[in-house]
Amino acid sequence: MAEQTTWSVAAPRKLTFDDPVTDLRVRIVDGTVNVVASEDGPARLEVAEVDGPPLHVVQEGGVLTVSYEDLPWNGTHGFKKWFESKPWKGWTGSSEDGRKAWERSVTVTLTVPAATRVQLVGVSAAAFVSGISGGTDVNGVSGDATLVGLGGRVKAHTVSGSVEAQSVAGEFGFHSVSGGLTVVDGAGGNVRADSVSGDMLIDLAPDPASGRPVDIFLNSVSGQVAIRLPHPADAKVEANTATGGVSNAFEDLRVSGQLGAKRITGTLGTGAGTLRATTVSGAIALLRRPQADPDAAAPLQLDKKVL
Repeated sequence: MAEQTTWSVAAPRKLTFDDPVTDLRVRIVDGTVNVVASEDGPARLEVAEVDGPPLHVVQEGGVLTVSYEDLPWNGTHGFKKWFESKPWKGWTGSSEDGRKAWERSVTVTLTVPAATRVQLVGVSAAAFVSGISGGTDVNGVSGDATLVGLGGRVKAHTVSGSVEAQSVAGEFGFHSVSGGLTVVDGAGGNVRADSVSGDMLIDLAPDPASGRPVDIFLNSVSGQVAIRLPHPADAKVEANTATGGVSNAFEDLRVSGQLGAKRITGTLGTGAGTLRATTVSGAIALLRRPQADPDAAAPLQLDKKVL
């Protein structure tokens, strides 16, 4: 059985973990959590601010956990069940200073090896994760997340928080109720995303080295969807909207439907990849990334006047 070491952090503090870290689990309520990959050296934790109960830090074997001792949920699945059971009605106790149980905030920065598996769970905390290749799982209610240069499997689950992902090379999954998704320079080409009312903007960068075809499935009820494909594009395309407008930049694709439902269908290149997008009342735009100097392509924007 692995030896367990614990720390209670009630004020700004720096910790260095001599034992290797392979799994990082952060479970907080509010504030900011930054996770940055390190090329060498031991894992480190810097706590810049603690407002409320002290953080409970535990290292057991290769697992490093940053959390609170009194959280009514434990791990990703416990958090989802806790939130779906209307937690604000049950977790309303007060501390000695009159503070409500959820009124707590921290600002932490964790530096870990790039191959670390990262799991972040929070209520309204903002998250920033950079350089991790071992897989990243972000879960929250209203906090926004920024993901940069990630590899491995990446998953983000929010209620109203937005997610921005840049240069993500692995398989990417996103689920939200009203939060939006922006993917810039997506190198993996594998995106699964669904949202009720959040907009989705997907910008894929050319990745000839991998040889992997695009594999995109997007689903929304009222959110708008914009997808920019690299040139040359290579995919079978099917995009549908029941009442929204459509915009298509590819001559090889056909737009059908006049009033009501509209579809964009066809094959780009050899059709090796798959692109499917569906929205009920939102607009859909299929855009072409410039062929020359792709690195200098203008940022992807959703022009609502065109749709």
